[in-house]
Amino acid sequence: MPRVVVVGDVIDDILVKPKTAIRPDTDTQSEIKLSPGGSAANFACWLASQGVDVDFIGRVNHKDVTRHSEDLKSFGVNPLLQADPKLPTGSIVVLVEGEQRSFLTDRGANKNLDVSEIEDFGAALYLSGYSLFGAMPAKDFKALIRRAKSQGAMVVCDPGSAGFIADYGVVKFFEATKGVDLFTPSLEEGRVLTGELDPKLIGFALLERYPLVALTLGKEGMLVCHKNEATLIPAKKVKVIDSTGAGDATTASLVADLVNGTDFDQAAKNAVIAGANAVTRSGGRP
Repeated sequence: MPRVVVVGDVIDDILVKPKTAIRPDTDTQSEIKLSPGGSAANFACWLASQGVDVDFIGRVNHKDVTRHSEDLKSFGVNPLLQADPKLPTGSIVVLVEGEQRSFLTDRGANKNLDVSEIEDFGAALYLSGYSLFGAMPAKDFKALIRRAKSQGAMVVCDPGSAGFIADYGVVKFFEATKGVDLFTPSLEEGRVLTGELDPKLIGFALLERYPLVALTLGKEGMLVCHKNEATLIPAKKVKVIDSTGAGDATTASLVADLVNGTDFDQAAKNAVIAGANAVTRSGGRP
């Protein structure tokens, strides 16, 4: 079975679904759920659910290593968690309002993630763009990409956050992600990165930097871009319960198929189905 190394954030999620419009300065009845999360950790769980051998490298407060390790193991992930002696485990409040999600983020121990000792990258290396934003130095991020490619591993990058990309700087982001083989932005992330609004224009602009681009379009599906072509794969119509984790599920399916030898177009079709299925349930993991 192919092995994939996933590097990135592990987070404690606080999922909040207000039952009515939020009322300022008073109470609003809500459903609140606490769960382990983090874009990269969630991706690792979805990838393991596809039958791929997954090593996950992340960092949490030393008191939380066992808790998060056991949770990741329950999804079939091999956790290689670093223990931070001071910083708390990262946490995010996820405000879910229909298909819209807002995030209030504290990166916590993710800021101190150390990637210098990773030696074997398997068939693919997955990097979350979140690791660049106030966490891993760009030189370490670039070195990781070079080391993985020197071993013949496919390098996958999910940019992570449109807001954080804008804060970090588009030029700096492109420089740090040079050498990535598969790039998987959302539509909003693609717009921030390229300055374009139309998905096809975004796709073609990103193809100038990355050989494979999968632009996720939410309920519209996915735009698959490679070899100077852009193909829209429509999404399956489903009842949306919670869109948290849909992007991770989509990318996990895509990567699982690619490392198992499926061609890019067919892998993308399977990925769109996986993403649609993910939104029919609550939470960010399988």
